[in-house]
Amino acid sequence: MDISVKNVTKMYGTQKALDNLSFEVKTGEILGFLGPNGAGKTTTMKAITCYISPNEGDILLGGTSVAKSPDLVKKSIGYLPESNPLYLDMPVMDYLAFIGELQGVSKEIIEFQVQKMVRICGLNLEKHKKIGELSKGFKQRVGLAQALIHDPEVLILDEPTTGLDPNQIIEIRELIKEIGKEKTVILSSHILAEVEATCDRVLIINKGKIVADGTPESLRKEAQGKEILKVGVNANDRNDVFTSLQQLPEVDLVSFVDDSKLFEIESKVGMSSVESIFRMCVDKGWFLTQLTPVEKNLEDVFRELTK
Repeated sequence: MDISVKNVTKMYGTQKALDNLSFEVKTGEILGFLGPNGAGKTTTMKAITCYISPNEGDILLGGTSVAKSPDLVKKSIGYLPESNPLYLDMPVMDYLAFIGELQGVSKEIIEFQVQKMVRICGLNLEKHKKIGELSKGFKQRVGLAQALIHDPEVLILDEPTTGLDPNQIIEIRELIKEIGKEKTVILSSHILAEVEATCDRVLIINKGKIVADGTPESLRKEAQGKEILKVGVNANDRNDVFTSLQQLPEVDLVSFVDDSKLFEIESKVGMSSVESIFRMCVDKGWFLTQLTPVEKNLEDVFRELTK
């Protein structure tokens, strides 16, 4: 089910949380939704899930308006907010059955759906425990299970791996990727490596507006601007190498790296220094030990766009 956010503005008093925001998410796509605190991520998710109403604009899920048919839209959404909505005194199985009833799952299949969620979310060993007895990781799994119990077409996840250890993060990440093959997923996270590993596309929001939209790879390349190379040269005189690199017509900037034989090269805009560096080493009889491109990671891109 496609999601279409059209010219949405949301005000809290005089503060504009969302400013004419528009984007689309296609069926089977996992969208990473990024932004600093207060950027409008949670407000956007609450608007999509009908928890709040925008002041202007509309949101369509599968062509159905959130403003005009919120009850119909809610049936298609599974939502895991940052504050996991769990009843700690309830056993896992009872809680999932209870949520299934709230979500309108028919009595004939509710037991089947609970067993299915236990299997998909890896809760089999913990299913008879009270939720309050579970670790943080298993509580997050229960949160995912409650969001999926009614087999929604859209899954909205706000910081799903908050507080998890690295092993638990990997497990939840793989689970989300598996679920995302069949559903439309919007995933908000402050862990940029997690977004890069999990999401097909990244949308960065700042002060209620979109500042970047694309795949993690395309955003890195777009932010790169100039070619940056890490170059290793085995020669007797480090300063001679430095001067020779500076004199290459394609090179804009040369920097020493801590290692005595490593340099960082910044090429001029629209130019590549690779061939010139290789020929220089051949001509001077120097041994080229390293010549690798340095890419900005998603954290660098995020910092530049939201500072």
